[in-house]
Amino acid sequence: QLQLVESGGGSVHAGGSLRLSCSASGATFDYYAFGWFRQAPGKEREGISCVSISNKSTDWLDSVKGRFTISRDKGKNTVYLQMNDLKPEDTGIYYCAADYGKPCWHLQTNPGSWGQGTQVTVSS
Repeated sequence: QLQLVESGGGSVHAGGSLRLSCSASGATFDYYAFGWFRQAPGKEREGISCVSISNKSTDWLDSVKGRFTISRDKGKNTVYLQMNDLKPEDTGIYYCAADYGKPCWHLQTNPGSWGQGTQVTVSS
């Protein structure tokens, strides 16, 4: 069974950068699409972006386009979310998710696996 562990969260000032990592284990990395989601205090969880099995990325959240970039590293079984020009409204818990053998549109609403989340706090 696939296990996901996020890391790289922390506290930064507005305009700063962070790179989140999602380490995958327990299953064949290549067979999964991966996505990043976040949940701000008092709000519902929202999807940020996805990278497909064929390494094609899809951005779901307009507010982070041009600032956040998702990528996957087959050699390290790791998915990344590079976040630049962070804003206070980016504060929240960031989750990695995965879906076996499915396209990104399916992962957006029905991810099969979740990580435990990592906190990102952006101060003004």
